[in-house]
Amino acid sequence: MPTIDQNSRRRRPTGLIALDETAASEGYTLYAPLTGTGEVHLVDLHGRTVHRWNLPYRPGRHARLLADGTLAYNGVLPGEKALFPMWHKYRGGVMLRAAPDGTVLREHRDPLQHHDAHHLDDGRILYTALEPLAGDEAAAVRGGVPGSEAAGVVWADTIREVGPDGELLWSWRAAEHLDHDSFPLHEAYAREHWPLINSVTPLRDGNILASLRSVSAVVVISRETGEILWRSRPGTVSQQHAPTELDDGRFLVFDNGVFRPGHDVPYSRVVEIDRTDGEIVWEYHDPAREFFFAPFMGSAQRLPNGNTLVTDSPSGRLFEVTKDGYLCWEYVVPYFAGYGESEVRGLFPSEPNAVFRAYRYTAAEIPWLEETA
Repeated sequence: MPTIDQNSRRRRPTGLIALDETAASEGYTLYAPLTGTGEVHLVDLHGRTVHRWNLPYRPGRHARLLADGTLAYNGVLPGEKALFPMWHKYRGGVMLRAAPDGTVLREHRDPLQHHDAHHLDDGRILYTALEPLAGDEAAAVRGGVPGSEAAGVVWADTIREVGPDGELLWSWRAAEHLDHDSFPLHEAYAREHWPLINSVTPLRDGNILASLRSVSAVVVISRETGEILWRSRPGTVSQQHAPTELDDGRFLVFDNGVFRPGHDVPYSRVVEIDRTDGEIVWEYHDPAREFFFAPFMGSAQRLPNGNTLVTDSPSGRLFEVTKDGYLCWEYVVPYFAGYGESEVRGLFPSEPNAVFRAYRYTAAEIPWLEETA
C-alpha cells in the first residue's frame, strides 16, 4: 500500500510558518475552512486557536465579526438543487448572526444567495443573488462560450438589501442596469452566470462597491438610481475579488490575474486603485511572481498599522505584508477535508484547506475574548 500522502498541499508545513513580531500588526485572525461542517477559528499571531465557533451549516463562503461582538456567518442551505454545474461550489442561502458561544441569534434565508453577504451592524444584510434570464433577455448577454447556457437560461446577478426582519429594503438587477456591450462575459466563460458578482460592500457615501469577476470589472453602483457611477479601466484587474474602500477613498483589490491581458504567465497580486484617475498606486506580488497565484477566490484587508493581510484562498495560505512588500506573518490553514456534497466533490475531488476570506481584529475589537478565555 502507498505510504506517501498524494495531497501535495497536505504534505507541506501548516500552521504558523513565519512571524516578525516587530513588523506584524497585532491581533487575531478569523477564518472558516470551506470544507468544514461549520467551524470558524480565531487564531493569534502564533497560530494558536483562541476561540472557535461550531455552526450548523457548512460555510457559504466566510465569517466576519461585527461591532457588537457577534459573528456574521454565511452558510450553505442544505438540500438545494444545482442551477448549473458550478452552483454548488459557491452558493450560500443562509445568512446568520451567532453569539460567541455559537448560539444562532438571527437567520435570513434566500436559496438564490451566493458568494457575498455583507452584514451591517444595524442588522441589515446586503447580498448577491440570482435571477433567471431566458429568450431575448438571455440572448442580450454578450460573450462567453456559444451555446453554453444552463438549459437555455443565463442566470444573472441581483443585489438585495434586507432589514433585520427580512423585509426587502433595496434591490438592483444587472440585467436592467449593466450595459451589455460594455460588460461582456470573457470568451472562455460558460454563459450560465453573468456577470458573477463575488463581492458587494456599502461605501461611506451610501453607494455600493461590487466586484464583477467574469467581466473583470470593479464598479460603484448608485444606490439612488442603480446606474454605474465608476468602473475600473479594462485591463486593470483580471477575475478579481473583494474590493474594499480605504480611508483615503482608494480601493484595495485582490487581483487574481486569470486572463490578464498581455501576460502569458499568470500571477496574483493585491492592488490599490486611485478612483480619481483609475491608476494603480500600490501593488504587492510575490518576488517570484508565479509562486503566488490564486486562480479563484482571495481577499485583502488593510490593517491599522498600514500592513495588508492577504488570503491566498485555494492554498489556505494567509499572510501579511508591509507597505514595502516585506512578508512579516504567514500561516497555512491546517484543516483538510473533502466537500460533503457529492456535486462539489465531483468538481473538486481533493481534500483542500481552502478559505474564502480571512480577517484580522485587534484585541480592543473583541472585548469578550478575555471573558471567555
